[in-house]
Parts: sequence; structure tokens; C-alpha cells
Amino acid sequence: MIPIGYTFVYSFNDSLKSNITWRGFTFDKWLNVCNVQNGAVCQAFGNSLFIGAVATVIATALGTMIAIAIVRYRFKFRSQTSLLLFLPMATPEVVLGAGLAAQFLSLGVPKDMLTIILAHTMFCISFVVVTVKARVASLDPALEEAGRDLYGSAWQVFARITFPLLLPGILAAALLSFALSFDDFIITNFNSGAVTTFPKYIYISAARGIPAEANVLASAVFILALVVVVTVQVSGAAKARRLAKLS
Repeated sequence: MIPIGYTFVYSFNDSLKSNITWRGFTFDKWLNVCNVQNGAVCQAFGNSLFIGAVATVIATALGTMIAIAIVRYRFKFRSQTSLLLFLPMATPEVVLGAGLAAQFLSLGVPKDMLTIILAHTMFCISFVVVTVKARVASLDPALEEAGRDLYGSAWQVFARITFPLLLPGILAAALLSFALSFDDFIITNFNSGAVTTFPKYIYISAARGIPAEANVLASAVFILALVVVVTVQVSGAAKARRLAKLS
């Protein structure tokens, strides 16, 4: 926890070009977070948010469909498909990054925001499939059969029964996918070209001292994550107490 504490404390440091030594307490860095280097840190942060959001949407949609297909259907090369989906999780990121960079180079695809999104979508799909697959396997088929017995169409059964039951797993997969995409540096560094993401900006800035504004954004993300976790836990506990009273 010491590095996290250091990041939070030094986000209030009255630093100049470097944020290595403590010069005094100030709120200016929080109030003027985008002023450093003509807003470079905020631009990098925005790039990471955009890339993470787009990659998460694509990976979650594709991964959910793949997970349902693998669990519910029998088709040729099904086991081989499952193996291929797990390989990106077991392969070192430097291998994935270098391999993707070589592929983009051989195809003549310029490295920019698109190549980052494609790379992030590729490795996020595996995590989505694993997460949603466990949820699909735990569903009771009798619930869907009951919907069909009540003359529900295939789309109605999926929209009103299957999807709501899968939603917790899908949301968990989406959050995991976004966190992995937002945090990635190695694969991004191989395939980003001139585009700078937040992890890449921090890496480049580390040589001369990460500016306090980067600490501000990192601290804000950490605080937001804590708020989300606490809110979910509190609401879940309150719901459990209500259900206990009803029973």
C-alpha cells in the first residue's frame, strides 16, 4: 500500500517540473489538473478511457456470444476453439505485443488508435469468455424451458430470462476487460505509434519525474474504484437484509 499512499500524498505536492521531492502542500494540482504540458496528461488519460471503453464494448459483446456458443452448442473444432481462446491469457504480453506489431507491419496497417483498440480487444476477449462461460454453465436450463412452455419466442426467452441471469457475469467481465485495457502498457507500447495512453505517459515521464497532475488522475481513479466497490457491497448487504426480513 505504500506506493498507493505515496501517489495520493504527492498529488498535493507543490511541485514544478519534477515531483520527486516534497515542496509543500497545495490543492492547485487537483484544481488545474490539465494545465501541465498543454494538457498532455489529460489527453493521455482521455485516450485510455476511450480505448478502454471501445475495446470493452467489442470484447464483451463478442466474448459473451462465444461463451454461450461454447457452453450451449456442439460444433466441429469446439475444443480447439476453447484452447485458442485461453492462449492469450497464458502468453506473455511482450510476445503478444511484438507479434501483433509484426502483423500490423506486414499488413501495412499504420499504428494509431485503431491498432491499440484491436490489440486490447484481442486479449480482453479471453477474459470475457472465461468469466461469462462460468455464468452460462451455472444457469438452470429449466428456467428457459419454462419460458418456452409459456409460448415465449426464442428472442423473448433470451431477453427476459437468459440475459438478465447472465447480466451479473457480463458486467463483471466488462469491468475486468476495462481495467485490463486501461492498465495495459506493454502491448500498447508495441502498437500505439504516436498515440499516448495514460500508462505510456507515466512511463515516459518517469525518467524526469512524474508530474503531480498524473498522481491526481491516478488517485482519482483509485478513489472512484473504492467508491464503486463500497457502494456495491453496501447495496448488496442492504438487499440481503431486506430478503432476510421477507423470508
